Formats: sequence, C-alpha cells, structure tokens
Amino acid sequence: MLARVANNLFWMGRYIERSEHIARYMHVNYFSSLDAPHEISRSRPFVLNSMLRMAGQPPGQDEEELTEEKVLFKLALDPSNPFSIISNVRYTRENANSARDLISTELYESINKFYHFVLKYPADHYIKKGLYDFSVNIIEMSSILRGRIRSTLLHDEVYAIILLGVNLERANQLIRMIDAKYQDAKEARASYGDTFSKSFEWTTLLKCMESYDMMRRHYKKTPTSLTTLEFLILNPNCPRSLMNCLNQIYMHIRVLDNSFRYNKNSTAFLVGRVRSEYQYKYIEEIEGNIQQFIDGMLRNLADIGTKMENEFFHY
Repeated sequence: MLARVANNLFWMGRYIERSEHIARYMHVNYFSSLDAPHEISRSRPFVLNSMLRMAGQPPGQDEEELTEEKVLFKLALDPSNPFSIISNVRYTRENANSARDLISTELYESINKFYHFVLKYPADHYIKKGLYDFSVNIIEMSSILRGRIRSTLLHDEVYAIILLGVNLERANQLIRMIDAKYQDAKEARASYGDTFSKSFEWTTLLKCMESYDMMRRHYKKTPTSLTTLEFLILNPNCPRSLMNCLNQIYMHIRVLDNSFRYNKNSTAFLVGRVRSEYQYKYIEEIEGNIQQFIDGMLRNLADIGTKMENEFFHY
C-alpha cells in the first residue's frame, strides 16, 4: 500500500469521528441547556461559548456578536470554516475517493450518502429549526459508517489504519470535551454557588460522550467530577474512555508493527508509554490538577499522531 493512500485512510477515520463529536456536542449542549437547573447553564452565550471552545474556535469576545445563528452555522454548514461539520464530511469523502479500491462499495456508498445529506441540507432551515434533525442524522450516519467499516472490510492493515484514525480522534475529542466542560463547571460554580464536583456540567459531559446511562449503571449514583472523570478517562470497559482508545490504538499499531523489538523511537513505544502512565493511576491524582492533565494529554495525542504519520504514512 502506498504511504499516501494509507494516510488518506487514516484521516478518513479521523474526519468521520470528528464530525460526529462536533454534532453530538452541539446537540447535547443546546438541548440540555433548556432543562438546566441553573440560569447560567441556560444562557445562550454560555452554551454558544462552550460549543466554540470544544470545536477549537476562540469564544467570542463581544457577546452582542455571538448570535445563535452565526455560531450554529459556523460549526455546522460554513464551508469556509475548516473545523465545521460540512468541511469534515467533505474531507472524509475526498480521502475515501483517494483510497476507493481499498474500501468496500457499501462503505463508499454510505460516505457518499453522508456527504450529499450535509451538502444539500438547507442552511435557512437548519439555523431556524433544524439543529435537532441535522445533528441526529450526523450522529446516526457516523455510526452507520463505523458499522460498515467493521462489517464489510477485511480486518487487515486497511482496517487497522482506519481504526487508528477513529480512536486517536475519539481520544482527542474526549479531552477537548473534558476541557470545555471543566471550564463550564468553573464558570457555573461562580454563578450559582453550587459545588464544582456536583455541577450539572458533568452530567452534560457524560451525555456528550453517550456514556451517561452506563456510568449510572456502574456507580449507581448521581455523577460527580470524580466519578465522571474516572469513568471517561481510566475505565477501560467504557468504549469511549481514554484508556479504551489508547488500548485500541496500541492493538491496531501492532498490526502495522508486529516486531516487538525494543525501539524507543517507535509509535508503539510512545503509545505504550502513555497508556502505562494512566493504566494504574488514581483519578484523585488527575482531578487535583485537571488543566495540567488536559494540556499534557493533548500534547501526547498530538505527538502520537505526528509520530504515527512519520513512521507509517510519510511520503
């Protein structure tokens, strides 16, 4: 396989996952805010700033310019914004086109359907009353694509490369969501006097990661900062946790590099090192300095992505 084609497959997986996470974060935050128990969590600027922060866009400095219509359009259907959902879906299709002979017809047709749904979605309808329909369809279509990947591709190098992209992006988006909700919880605490550990924002974070029900089943109590972070960061049995993503990345790296020889400059070594650091960590160690953890993990994931591309996809 050409390194260029492998790189296209890797980024196809990343863009699929990125599209879904942006849509899910917008959907959950917007509609959860309608039922939020405190006024600050229901305010539009608070919700819109959270969306922008998670998507890597600097929050608006002037709240008069931070209109709901502008933010929703910018994050979803603005073709000039490289971080928007429509841009990510376009990149997904472009990368799929470049690797057409290595993926199944079923997967390619689903990507095409995904692309045309987003491309033809009427912006006026979306801005006024289409957020629910649009975001739910993005989430469902992304799930269909992952199902096509798992059920129609050979579980070989092609599959491993796509899943490397999916899991690396999932870990990245999880940390970005934790960062955004951590900032939200701090702001909300100052506004309504609730304790940081019992903020409503931790419940929202779990719903953003589709992990609320399983977290309640596991702990059998209302989410707190400690239990939420432990479940989403350290629990390897949660399919969207950081540890699960790192385990998946390591497993798929071994498909591409199965030598198991000592090489401290390899991607497998770096992934194993990061994974080992958190495998036996106590959540209290992380909660004590969440911002340091967030900054450090984002650097680690960026280093893993760069090293992975240099080792396997450089052309």
